Amino acid sequence: MSLESTICSLNRGLSSIGAWLSLLGLRLLLAWEFYEAGLAKLQGENWFANIAHDFPFPFNVLPVAVSWFLATWTEIIGALGLALGLGTRFWAAGLIILDAVAWASVHAGNGYNVCDNGYKLPLIFMVMLVPLLLSGAGKFSIDHIIAGRNRR
Repeated sequence: MSLESTICSLNRGLSSIGAWLSLLGLRLLLAWEFYEAGLAKLQGENWFANIAHDFPFPFNVLPVAVSWFLATWTEIIGALGLALGLGTRFWAAGLIILDAVAWASVHAGNGYNVCDNGYKLPLIFMVMLVPLLLSGAGKFSIDHIIAGRNRR
């Protein structure tokens, strides 16, 4: 067996495994992060009243309690959806919107978690959500099972 055929064989094997597992790690990491954030909101006090004036339109016209409810449950249910690979594109889109609002209203200028300007962590999450929005959950998901049944 030549080096070229060995490399081609290795690449085929990795591609086959990647179709099943590459997006799973991304989904699980994002699910963990968003689930923890949602649980913290669920168990904590609504502090959105302090920053509601920073929310972009149309979120700045919603009552603070509604914004808190939407953010909390989008993070919790969206995280579960990502973990299971169920409605992955829907939840990725919703979490991108949530993340953009959080970026503009919460993280900007507050030095949240990663860097002094607060932009890096929300940007990382948004960039991680884009492949899930564009490609879906991958083969190791409920979405893939449903798509297979619909093809038959």
